[in-house]
Amino acid sequence: MHVISRKVLRDFGELNPEARKALEAWFSIMEKTSFHSFADLRRCFNSVDKVGDYCVFNIGGNKFRLVAAVHFNRQKVFIRSILTHQHYDHWSA
Repeated sequence: MHVISRKVLRDFGELNPEARKALEAWFSIMEKTSFHSFADLRRCFNSVDKVGDYCVFNIGGNKFRLVAAVHFNRQKVFIRSILTHQHYDHWSA
């Protein structure tokens, strides 16, 4: 999968250093793996949820949420936002 954009991950990691390793691990898995359906994604990330048109990943032991649009047919992942658990509670798809 091609993740767009890694800069979002780096910027969030700079503001939240405790999330950096977990975000790097997520990125590494996403870049090295081809997912063809949400079921494929769920087999790898068992806590990912579908919320509207987005996939929401728990990052760093559920301390952070990564919201992304995953286009399986194009093998692209567009990161919409990365939020703390507290900010996610106020987010809407």
